[in-house]
Formats: sequence, structure tokens, C-alpha cells
Amino acid sequence: MANPVKDPLTGAETTGHVWDETLQEFNNPLPRWWLWTFYGTILFTITYWIMYPSWPIGKTYLKGMGNDITYKTDAGEEKSTHWNMRALLAHDMQNGTEALKQQEYLAKVGAASYEQIAQDPDMSSFVRSYGVGMFGDNCAACHQSGGQGVVGQYPNLVDDDWLWGGDTAAMETTIRGGRLGFMPAYSKTFDATQENQVANYVLTLSGEAPVDAAAAAEGQKIFQGETGGCYMCHTKEGKGMHAQGSANLTDKVWTIANVPAAETPEAKLEAVKAVIHNGVKRQMPVFGKAGRNLSDTEIKVLVAYLQQMSGGAGAQ
Repeated sequence: MANPVKDPLTGAETTGHVWDETLQEFNNPLPRWWLWTFYGTILFTITYWIMYPSWPIGKTYLKGMGNDITYKTDAGEEKSTHWNMRALLAHDMQNGTEALKQQEYLAKVGAASYEQIAQDPDMSSFVRSYGVGMFGDNCAACHQSGGQGVVGQYPNLVDDDWLWGGDTAAMETTIRGGRLGFMPAYSKTFDATQENQVANYVLTLSGEAPVDAAAAAEGQKIFQGETGGCYMCHTKEGKGMHAQGSANLTDKVWTIANVPAAETPEAKLEAVKAVIHNGVKRQMPVFGKAGRNLSDTEIKVLVAYLQQMSGGAGAQ
């Protein structure tokens, strides 16, 4: 404005706009602090565009400059990538204060025996807090978050019945190398009468009253004879073998046939017959180096955690 108009009362510069002959529009400059703040936001935006992922370009995008993050993958390999939330989280989990404390405790647990872990309150507490996360990530999908399993599919881990052995060495072997649970289907070996006889006998082994006592007597002959050959895995006493992962048929723990849920003796018999007829084939994946790549110490934490879950049953 060449000749600015000033308000006669205040002397402030105006734009020359007047309403109702009394209201004037002042031409006051913006506060200096506001201007510098505005310029700062522009500078921040330009800096952000340069340093961090921003504008899309075709099928890719600007990844920024000087923002590389280095972290270790699940396979233990070191990886560098541009800034992103996933890489930042992985880096912080591996290098933050809590992560360093975890590494310290993992080393301590790795060097201790299972007896020492159980007797040390700090290590036991660490196993409980760290193990629940590992169990949730690797085991809960099949065995459920509480370890109770699913009858007919996945074993219960909180009872005192361990198909492949419940001592710590056996549990480590199971987790590290996985297991293949197999029982042949007898649908082509037994006729309907023989299936019925063997099922009746199997129920007697765990103290269940057979539907047909005469059939159970014949089923014993098949079970312990060459016709059925059941004793070769389950033993003549029906107690099973850890080396084979064969179930103990003399207790009341049923991992495949859901006998406890059956409401009538006939329903229990049908549940057992179905297992004999169809057989069993289920596989637990490998969690050691050849599988999901859990370290020896992580496997040790899982075993110690399972001992806590089962009330120490796994230590037997």
C-alpha cells in the first residue's frame, strides 16, 4: 500500500476497509513467534520427506536417507533395512534395556540345571514370564493357551501322562525333533466283531465296565496275540511304551478316544472302536535347528515352563 491509512485514535496502520463508518480493518503483521513456527513446520516437513519413507513412486515409494535399522531375523541373521515400524520394534526388542535383561537371564537359565531353575525364585519367575510368550507363539495353537490340548488331536500337557516320556531329556528331544504319532488302522485287519471285542477289552484295562464281558474276553486274546499284535506297542499289560509314544491304556487318560465325554457305556465303546478302525496319524513339528529354529536355551525355557504348568509332573 503506497500511502497507508492510519487509524486516527491508535495510529495503527489499516487496510482502508471501513464498515458502518466506524469499523476499520487493521493491517497488523503476524506475531514473529507464529511466523517462525510456521517456517519451522515447513522445514520439518521437508526434512521428514528426505529422511523417512514418504511419497509413492509407481509401485514403490521414497524410502528416505540415513535411516537404516539393523536387527536379527528369526533365523539369527543380521539384516539392515530402511526405517519402518516392524524393523524398529525388532531392533528395540533385541537392544532395549528389557531385551538386554532378558538376554542376561536367558544366559543364566541356559547355564543352570532344571533343579537349580526350579529352586531359584528369580529364574523360576523369568521362566514363567518368558515361557508363556514362547508357549503362546509356538505351542498354544495346538495345545491351547492353558496346555490342556484337544482330545483326539493334541495331547494334554498339564497332566502327568506323557506319551513320549515326561523327564526333561525326553521333553527336550520331543520339542527339538518333533514327534510322529502313529497307530495303524485295523479297518482291513479286523472285522466288525473283532473290533467290538478288542474295544470291549481296552475299556476293561482302564477299569471301565465292558458292554459285553464275553466279547472282552475274546478281545484280550486278539490284543495279546499275533492276530492283533496290539501288545507289541501297548505291552501285554497295556501300559504303553515311551519309546513308541504308545498310550497307557490302564489309566483313565484318553488322548484320542474321548471316553470321558461319552454319556453311556455304548458311546464309550463306539469311541474306542473308532480309534481302532481308523488308526492314528498325527505329527508334531520340529522346533530345533532344522525346524522353527529355537535355540537350545529357548527349548530349555519351554521345558522348564512345561514343568511349571504340569506342577512338576514332567520331572518324573
